Amino acid sequence: MSAKMEDKAARRLKELLAAVKLLAAEYYVLTGKPLGVTGEIAEYVAAETLGLELAPPRTAGYDAIRHPPEGQQRVQIKGRAYGPDAKPGQRVGRIKKGAACDKVLLVLLDNKTLEPREMWEADYGHVANRLDVPGSKARERGSLGVGEFKRLGQKIWPAPARETDRKRRVVFNDRDG
Repeated sequence: MSAKMEDKAARRLKELLAAVKLLAAEYYVLTGKPLGVTGEIAEYVAAETLGLELAPPRTAGYDAIRHPPEGQQRVQIKGRAYGPDAKPGQRVGRIKKGAACDKVLLVLLDNKTLEPREMWEADYGHVANRLDVPGSKARERGSLGVGEFKRLGQKIWPAPARETDRKRRVVFNDRDG
């Protein structure tokens, strides 16, 4: 496929996923049930927001590739839609054990709009080690709680405010006040 055709296909794919996102959000508002496209939307949102290259469909073990200066990173992307009334104990979808990936990215979406709220990332090795701890049927199935995943990883979007930014805000607010 030529570069021009690939660009056209990529643009059309973005249009389709944007439309699906709107339809899925409306479906949730009308029925209170998810449409079942959270994973695809999470992949799309992560790629667009973080500049990831989506892997070809059905690639075993990872969904996207990041190209930092130190070398390629394979990223498994998990999506979870939730709202303010979400029950505690929300779980991340099944994380593939033994996967050929370097990072696991959790994209948390607003369940009414499917807009991203937060993105958390953990080293795959840390996640795999946690899944191997005995005593949990959910972990045996490759599933972690959202809170558990957050403890293993770090928030990467929106970027956490730096200490110097917080200090500037305090000083600025004091001058206004």
